[in-house]
Amino acid sequence: MINDIQKSADSKMQRSLEVLKENLAKVRTGRAHTGLLDQVDVEYYGSPVPVSQVANVTLIDARTIGVKPFESNMAGAIEKAIRDSNLGLNPSSMGDLIRVPMPMLTEERRRDLIKVVRAEAEEGRVAIRNVRRDANNDFKRLLKDKEISEDDARRGEEQIQKLTDKYVAEADKLLANKEEDLMAI
Repeated sequence: MINDIQKSADSKMQRSLEVLKENLAKVRTGRAHTGLLDQVDVEYYGSPVPVSQVANVTLIDARTIGVKPFESNMAGAIEKAIRDSNLGLNPSSMGDLIRVPMPMLTEERRRDLIKVVRAEAEEGRVAIRNVRRDANNDFKRLLKDKEISEDDARRGEEQIQKLTDKYVAEADKLLANKEEDLMAI
């Protein structure tokens, strides 16, 4: 029973860390990467679909993303969707290829992005601590129902705290890496 609570808490904390990684990946640096357009949806025959499902997304160079639609009539819709997204990108068509250059980041914009990244990291840490709280409540409930001893409950809570410390440190490391990435010119 104690192991089940610990395994559950571990998997939930791992998932919180994965969500943090996904959210940090969405914050763009000065370099181009194809994952940047994952959150952009294009209107395709009446339903919104990700750009990657209607076009081939590749890197042309370190600062340019290339988008080649599978159907040539989709080029205008894809270009409009990228421009209308709140990513601050300005795509341009060259025949059947859409070029998406990455603009240079100003010092002020970098500082704003660092604030966003820190807020994301704090949300990740809060999610991890919420898992700890839930697990500790489960131990207290089991103790109250006399299904485990006080020693077992205390040992379980200590294990959960170790897990929490491990995952919070991992979140801090992700934050430090992303801040360093944002400040690199």
